[in-house]
Amino acid sequence: MSGPLSVFDVAGRAMSAQLVRLNTTASNLANANTVSTTKEGAFRALKPVFKTVGGAPGVATVQVSQVVASATDPTKRHDPGNPLADKNGDVWDAGVDSAGELVEMMETARQYQNNVQVMQTAKSLTLDTLRLEK
Repeated sequence: MSGPLSVFDVAGRAMSAQLVRLNTTASNLANANTVSTTKEGAFRALKPVFKTVGGAPGVATVQVSQVVASATDPTKRHDPGNPLADKNGDVWDAGVDSAGELVEMMETARQYQNNVQVMQTAKSLTLDTLRLEK
């Protein structure tokens, strides 16, 4: 990364990272009720991994370095009527904690909104400064 980061750079990159987080949460919720024939084939929740990216001393921002599968294991459920059931009548439910994902979604929306507010405040202060110079 070259040059100093402005407040707009920092907030914009944070908003971008939160959008990735929101998209993975939406994907997790969309797949929460899916089933698989095998434990290995069952969906596992996705989680973005954030990485700090430095700028000038004392200034840093964030980016998503990767998206990984969570450690939440799929659960086996007996459902012999399901067309995906194995020979024992079992299926594997997706490894997604729906309640936890909803909390994640609310937190992500708040973080995104906080960065929108930072950008609005910075814009307002910049415009006020320009008006003072007239």
